[in-house]
Formats: sequence, structure tokens, C-alpha cells
Amino acid sequence: MAELTTVARPYAKAAFQFADEQGTQSAWSELLLIAASALENDLFADYLSNPKLTTTQLADAFTTVCADKLTQEGKNFITLLAQNKRLNVLPEISALFEEFKSIKERSVDVVITSAFALTEAQTSKLADALKRKLDREVNVSSTEDKSLIGGVIIRAGDLVIDGSVRGKLAKLAESMNS
Repeated sequence: MAELTTVARPYAKAAFQFADEQGTQSAWSELLLIAASALENDLFADYLSNPKLTTTQLADAFTTVCADKLTQEGKNFITLLAQNKRLNVLPEISALFEEFKSIKERSVDVVITSAFALTEAQTSKLADALKRKLDREVNVSSTEDKSLIGGVIIRAGDLVIDGSVRGKLAKLAESMNS
């Protein structure tokens, strides 16, 4: 995974810089998301893995699948990826593009996982605390995981705050074993 991210980063950075200069970040975000999700289709992925296909045929396949969302610049980007045999890193390019976009917008997506459903007041209180801590706007989504026993795990980009009972028990067990 780290290798794919390393390969994808220059493409994502170039796409983001271009989109930022043109003021088309949202369109590029959508374009990359659609192109990346096209690779999730097993039939399409199998077709693309055919070694007999030329780079032009690979690019044309993406152009056909994503026809409504591709601008000329998007087609050029897909063609470049096809020529460099990098179509397989589109999901990573899309994810990195979103990271660059959120940094630019000074926002971060936060996922709060809790043992039980959080009330609106609890979610709002956590969002306010995270906004102050991270000094960014936060977009909160929440999930439930009964195996946490209690507490929450907060994921904001690379930051993970484990305040779950399961996490505390694991730390206690680790300290007792060492």
C-alpha cells in the first residue's frame, strides 16, 4: 500500500495543482472518484489487465466508461496514466487528491466509532473539541462497534485517538506482559 501511495503522490499533486489553478477542484474530485470506482468493477478490471491492450485502448476504455465526467484535461490525465502503466493507482490518486483538497480547505473528515449510538449533543460536543484541537473545520461521521465495550475511537486523517475500553484493556494487558 505504501508503494502505491508513493507512486500515486506525484500524479495526485499535479492533478491538484492543476485543478487549484483552474478552480475546478470539485470537478476533478468527482472525476477521480468515478475513475477510481470504475476499477472496482471486476469485469472492467479484468478487461484492463489484458496485456494485449495498447495504451490508447486502455485510455479509450476509461473515456468510454467515464464519458460524462471527463473533460479534455481529464482525458489527457487518464491517457498519461495509461501510457505510464499507472491506471491501477487511481484509487490512491483519488484519496491523496481529497487529502490535498481538505488541507487547502482547512477541513478534515473525522470518523467517530463508539460502542453505542451517540446523541446529537455528544457528537456536537466532540466536533467542537476536535475543531479547537485540530484548528480546522471538521466533518463528522459516526459508526457503531459493540466490541469497543465503551468509549470512542476518533480517526482524523493520520490522527487516531483511542478512548475505548477495549483499547485501555489492551494497553493494560500489554503493560502487565512486559
